Amino acid sequence: MKVIISGDHAGMTIRNEVKSLLDEKGIEYEDTGCSCETSVDYPDYALPAAERVAKGEFDRGILICGTGIGMSIAANKVKGIRCALLHDVYSAKLTRQHNDTNMIALGERVLGPGLAREIVQAWLETEYEGGRHERRLEKIKAYEDKNL
Repeated sequence: MKVIISGDHAGMTIRNEVKSLLDEKGIEYEDTGCSCETSVDYPDYALPAAERVAKGEFDRGILICGTGIGMSIAANKVKGIRCALLHDVYSAKLTRQHNDTNMIALGERVLGPGLAREIVQAWLETEYEGGRHERRLEKIKAYEDKNL
């Protein structure tokens, strides 16, 4: 598995925690987030990361900003991206099992590093179930193909 991580100025602590987890698990990753403390615009980091996942350069992507909201909105504008904003481990598992998400967004101002780590670990380790969920994802894909 190959993962891209990106974030704005408000996601530095959790981004470092996630990178530590990926290092421990031996998962290859690239960090394209900002390394500054001054305010930057989250779409400048979310959109390029999402495009690289959509192109198949990375299997999954993790986005981190203050709340995760802006990053998830931006990423979901990219055709082929299914990015979930996560706040708990249960949702992390279900978004993989049912929605086959290829990106997640986390908010440093709403999650502590320990919980963020648990969420990412659950999301990385959970497999997509397929089956009845496939029909639903095909409907999303058909809409994207027709309208984007």
